[in-house]
Amino acid sequence: MSADGKNQIGHVGGLHLRLPAQRTGLTGTLSNALRRRRFHPLHDRGQVLVDLAVAITLGATCIRDIRLLEHQRPMIGPVASFPTVWRALKEIDEAALRRIERARAAVRRHVWTLLAAREEGFPWACVDDQVLDGWTVIDTDGSIVCAPSEKEGAHGTHKGTYGHHGFVAVCDNTGEELAQLLSPGNTGANDAEVNIDLLTAAVAQLLGPWRKKVLIRVDGAGFSHALLEWIASAGGRAGPCYRWEYSVGWAFTERERAAVELVDVHDLWQSATGPGGRPRQDAFVADITGLLGDLSAWPPGHRVIVRKEPLHPRYERDASPYAKNKGMRYQTFATNTARGQIAFLDARHRKHARIEPKIHDRKASGMGLLPSRELQVNTAWLMATALACDLRAWLQLLALDGDLVKATPKTLRYRLLHVPARLVCGQRRRRLKIPGTWPWANAIVRAFARIQALPHPT
Repeated sequence: MSADGKNQIGHVGGLHLRLPAQRTGLTGTLSNALRRRRFHPLHDRGQVLVDLAVAITLGATCIRDIRLLEHQRPMIGPVASFPTVWRALKEIDEAALRRIERARAAVRRHVWTLLAAREEGFPWACVDDQVLDGWTVIDTDGSIVCAPSEKEGAHGTHKGTYGHHGFVAVCDNTGEELAQLLSPGNTGANDAEVNIDLLTAAVAQLLGPWRKKVLIRVDGAGFSHALLEWIASAGGRAGPCYRWEYSVGWAFTERERAAVELVDVHDLWQSATGPGGRPRQDAFVADITGLLGDLSAWPPGHRVIVRKEPLHPRYERDASPYAKNKGMRYQTFATNTARGQIAFLDARHRKHARIEPKIHDRKASGMGLLPSRELQVNTAWLMATALACDLRAWLQLLALDGDLVKATPKTLRYRLLHVPARLVCGQRRRRLKIPGTWPWANAIVRAFARIQALPHPT
């Protein structure tokens, strides 16, 4: 083995991420957002941020991994060094973050217009083969990011660890990360103020038509008056055109147990449904709103639904004595959706679990390891991971087809992003020659052609 190869490029799938950033206008919009008077850096700050997002998508876990793109200079041109990337993140303060958020929203408007113009149309969310046509679905969740004690903002967590509490809001329609917050480790997941701030930033990323009918799904962290009232009021927006609904976890206390006992006595259970709307064996749902007493303090139309199923050994350790005695697992959630079968509403709420693997992917794509002791740099790094998530989602929705549209970041890297190629220069052109034996070579070439055909924003 020798290290003397020439004209060979690795991870050429990064070009499939860098080009969409240019074609959709993300690079130029970020450059304008980060431009400062009387400051003309050698490396454009918008391009630096995009390159960092590309490196994160390719698998970078720290700022030094930007060297991966330095290897690709014959293909993409000059790339910022590690110190330059560090300085670029250091320059991003709160005002710059707000400008970046506005830039992302402007580019998202163009991308979503392209998605709606496709033959298959905009990717509406689907629940058991039923399309939620016209609804924008936002899922939120939080996760502990462990860190040493010297990192700014790190604090003891409820899990006995030390670090930060990261919150993300994901659009279930497209897989994009709409908003993210980095809070001290002792911040509670059910902190209403934090959840409202997160959702406010997420909704700001939505376009006008996609902001009118919004479904917000939260786990037990959404069990608070302030948050549910904020959602029911459409974030304080007046007007009948705004229809926001929530589907949040609900506490299972003595009051709910008494209601379940009454449901058992009168046999009021209905079969829960699964894929295709078919009944699921040994899984049942019931509406217990009328058995919980006075709920007038909650938003109008507030409903509480309970689901029971056999207690799986996986959940037996954390189950309550009541659940162990019954041998059943009970889960309750609340919603202000007035119409629809309760079995469908239960299936719709359970789709919130789709955010769990997405959180796992985020932590494996830069979110799980904060690179600096300074909170400002770590916050900017978290923004770069959100850009990486957007670039990957746009690549899958606008350029890929088949299984690659729903592929996880790990699968996408293995099949497309990490493929090697040989760079051939001639006739004033540069050509990348992918091995013809690569199983997904045709998909990679098709994706490149589709990216080149994307219209520039006007």
